[in-house]
Amino acid sequence: MFKKVGTILLVALMMFVLASCGGNGQGASGESGSPAAGEGQPLKVGLLTGVAGLGDKSFNDLAYEGAKKAEAELNIQLKVVEPPDLASTEGLLRDLARAGNDLVIGVGFDMAEPMAKVAAEFPDTKFAIVDATVDQPNVASLVFKEHEGSFLVGALAGMMTETNKVGAIPAMDIPFLNRFTAAYEQGAKYVNPKVEVIVQPIGSDFSAFNDPAKAKSIALAMYNQGVDIIYHAAGGSGAGLFEAAKEAKKYAIGCNSDQDYMAEGLVLTSMMKRVDVAVYNTIKEAAEGNFQGGEKVYGVANGGIGVSEMKYTKDLIGPEKLRKLEELKQGIIDGTIEVVDVLQSAQ
Repeated sequence: MFKKVGTILLVALMMFVLASCGGNGQGASGESGSPAAGEGQPLKVGLLTGVAGLGDKSFNDLAYEGAKKAEAELNIQLKVVEPPDLASTEGLLRDLARAGNDLVIGVGFDMAEPMAKVAAEFPDTKFAIVDATVDQPNVASLVFKEHEGSFLVGALAGMMTETNKVGAIPAMDIPFLNRFTAAYEQGAKYVNPKVEVIVQPIGSDFSAFNDPAKAKSIALAMYNQGVDIIYHAAGGSGAGLFEAAKEAKKYAIGCNSDQDYMAEGLVLTSMMKRVDVAVYNTIKEAAEGNFQGGEKVYGVANGGIGVSEMKYTKDLIGPEKLRKLEELKQGIIDGTIEVVDVLQSAQ
């Protein structure tokens, strides 16, 4: 009897010790030992949006959707912060880590340097960044092959143009956004060698991602010059393009999220960049104890990049062009079409 009671007490003591010691170490692989969702204590997640903030109907909103889905489905506690400017991001990332968040996610390539610094200061905290690579063992770098999707929407523009003049409006003239426009031009000329592609950036700093009035002005000028289809890579500024498309009764192409509804029948398609999926997957991995640092690439082949379902324009585009678009997609997947990537060529 006493032996049986002693055994029970010993087992109970071992379980208490194991529970108390869990989650204090971090392996060299970048895995952290925070409690997984469903094991009691919720996983604390901090999300720092890009400077444009929520409501951009683009990558910030997509990241938020992925995080909110995780909040609804997993045992997590979510904190969302919108930075007032780029200079504040380092301090806000540090604040989120100090607050005891198990996973801190930054949205935007412009956070690479501050995240690298903060992640080194908090080696036992998991971090993730969208659109940049940070070489730290505790950082998951969520990167996308935007050039593949831009090639596809460029090809559609090349097939649909009646004036042989199409346009692109990036937020800035920088390599990351040139990746979109160069592939868009390649796609357009791949199917239509006669097409002319006009590119006009909005500005020279990150406010260009949230300047729909300037985007609208540029778009209207392009339409007046004979351009009949314009693609944007400008975050929240894209709303200005859609307003211009409605005024000019010309076509536009959305970016990052499904923006076809923003000018029904005039947005031919949107280049889909599944930031929501990447953010959700990262949170889920952390919640289940499977978080790994390193680069995670999303492209056409694994469904991380694509085009919208063209809900309002399928009939306008027609089955022949849709079949051609599907052939081009398959060509990218099997490697028979090599899409230009200015980021790779610059290295």
